[in-house]
Amino acid sequence: MNIYLLVAAVLASITCVGHFVIAKPQLLCSKLQADFDPTTITLMHCVFHYVSIFLVLSTLVLFACGLQWVPRMQTYALALFISLNFMLFAIWQIYIGYFAEAKSVRRVQFHWVFFIIISVFTLLGVFTG
Repeated sequence: MNIYLLVAAVLASITCVGHFVIAKPQLLCSKLQADFDPTTITLMHCVFHYVSIFLVLSTLVLFACGLQWVPRMQTYALALFISLNFMLFAIWQIYIGYFAEAKSVRRVQFHWVFFIIISVFTLLGVFTG
């Protein structure tokens, strides 16, 4: 059992719950009913679900790797890929929050904290496990 990967998986599952319970009604549903171009609405809906699929699959893979259901060699590659994605999500959110014209965006965009923590625990699991 790899405790670091399991901690990352638990944090990723909390992020998934937050994504579906908080982000969906507050962000997605309000945007889908806004007066935007239908193509833009469809794209936002697709991107939300792309992220949803990534979060769920990453969580499941982190649990499988943490419980050592996946061979070590594949765990190394999968966990590095997941860690890199979460770190890039965090960097991108920090960048957007920093350069956003609306100051309220900085208060709303706190997901980067979870993304960095998940990424760090995943890296710890890869390199110490």
